[in-house]
Amino acid sequence: MADWFWRRLTHGTQHLRQHASWAPFATPGWGERCLAVGQDHPLYAKQGRTITPWAAEQDGHSLALFLKSHYRQPRWRGLLAALFPSGDWSPALEEWTNLSWAHNQGVPVPLPVAAGQLVGPWGKLQSFLAVENLIGMAALHEAIPIAEAALDAATFRSWKKGLAVELARLSRLLHDRRRFHKDLYLCHFFIAEDDCRNPPADWRGRVRMIDLHRLAHHPITWRWWQAKDLGQLLFSSFWPGVDDRDRLAFWRAYFGPARRSFAVRMLAKVVRFRAKKYLRHEQRPKHRDAQPSETSTMQHHDAM
Repeated sequence: MADWFWRRLTHGTQHLRQHASWAPFATPGWGERCLAVGQDHPLYAKQGRTITPWAAEQDGHSLALFLKSHYRQPRWRGLLAALFPSGDWSPALEEWTNLSWAHNQGVPVPLPVAAGQLVGPWGKLQSFLAVENLIGMAALHEAIPIAEAALDAATFRSWKKGLAVELARLSRLLHDRRRFHKDLYLCHFFIAEDDCRNPPADWRGRVRMIDLHRLAHHPITWRWWQAKDLGQLLFSSFWPGVDDRDRLAFWRAYFGPARRSFAVRMLAKVVRFRAKKYLRHEQRPKHRDAQPSETSTMQHHDAM
């Protein structure tokens, strides 16, 4: 084992995963090629990570993908990946595992197509994850204004209520299993653009959840993470087209009759506190253009 570790440490190692749809693209050296694509053509780049829309093509086969790449990871993770190469030591493999778990639980998520963690000499760790590109879909913070412009007032209100119930169902599905997203913002839910103009009769299964790289299991400290998730979602709902009735519809669907219990009323106070904190610090640049009525919104949530 010492000899194997020394070889992996000095020469590097790889741990690759793939969906059946990736088979035509799994030619020799495909892990290094995926890393190169993410580095050479990034749409978004920050702190050693990139996101790249990618139309992968090989011998007449094509896939529309989003490639998430990580080029700088702590050295200790790379050393552990060299010592235990089958472990999920990289963000890419962690998210692959999280997406697979969520799919098995019935959460609609993008299909993970290919992933890899590549350990270079002396513990240099890089990784990538390719997921299906949600073509024809829009994040909720973009979809809500589209629907508001396309639908009459009564239909738009009904549209939002059905959507709030589905968001509550998905959030509760995770939280009942003591799993927490930790980035639970409107922008991490996607719907078909056609559903913005032609409201579906039933929203169940029509909302995709993305960015599960931070998803984690917290069976003991779950109340803390529940408040964090719900506070993030409340904060991100301060957006044009969303009002207090929509937020109350979510809360009622999420808790049902239990919303009047003492524990839930105390949780609501913590959720409001966290949302106010996010608002004050404006931690999400994508929300800077919103003009929420913070005071009226928070007062209205006392009714929760």
